[in-house]
Amino acid sequence: MSGLPPVFHTCASLKRDLIDLGVAAGDTVMVHAAMSRVGRLLNGPDALIGALLDAVGPTGTIMSYTDWDAAYDELLDSAGRVPPEWRDHIPAYDPAASRAIRDNGVLAEFIRTTPGARRSGNPAASVAAIGARAEWLTSDHALDYGYGEGSPLAKLVEAGGKVLMVGAPLDTMTLLHHAEHLASIPGKRIRRYEVPFATPEGVIWRMVEEFDTSEPIAEGLADDYFATIVQDFLATGRGAQGCIGLAPSVLVDAAPVCAFAVTWLQRNAGF
Repeated sequence: MSGLPPVFHTCASLKRDLIDLGVAAGDTVMVHAAMSRVGRLLNGPDALIGALLDAVGPTGTIMSYTDWDAAYDELLDSAGRVPPEWRDHIPAYDPAASRAIRDNGVLAEFIRTTPGARRSGNPAASVAAIGARAEWLTSDHALDYGYGEGSPLAKLVEAGGKVLMVGAPLDTMTLLHHAEHLASIPGKRIRRYEVPFATPEGVIWRMVEEFDTSEPIAEGLADDYFATIVQDFLATGRGAQGCIGLAPSVLVDAAPVCAFAVTWLQRNAGF
């Protein structure tokens, strides 16, 4: 044994990294993170949440894509409906209680359950947010086409927000689903499926319609084409790259990367 103390990243050291990358007071930041790549942390994912909140300050906001951990897709019939024998067994979507989807890592659930967090009402497109604009970002989230106009993603663009990828694969940048919605391209895949919603009056089932985000939105696109869009955007000299802890990270402005993605899609998809 060398006798050297273990190296930990702390809330304070992560805040310095975030500021060095370009996160500033008053920012609205949507964060995606692969926490295992950040390194050893004192206080785990809460250290990164604390660092983000410290970096954006009391007038700033952080948000994360949560989706929900429903896992009943295999039960849906060809019309997107749940068979009667299963309906009583599927927990209803409750923004205050339903878990964030596990596929996107642990940070979203940590943000969702942080005191003061708000969560939007569209299950699959839901986000959780903490800070000055959390209520505005998460309110009035349409149940159909939840990545479109008026959605939390649209509001992120409107607010001049940023997207931070902390070691997360570039093809997981959720904001680009908003670009898919906006892009004028033929043959967009549409998905309709039943969702149970928790209400004060009990469970209400509703068909939800949206562009299909589970696979490329149109024919001819690679499965990881979001990564190509982000790489092409960074190649123009926009965005910042550096490390948060040990995690290679990217910070981009939401409006320019979304506009770039719309143009990219209209040039490359469906033709």
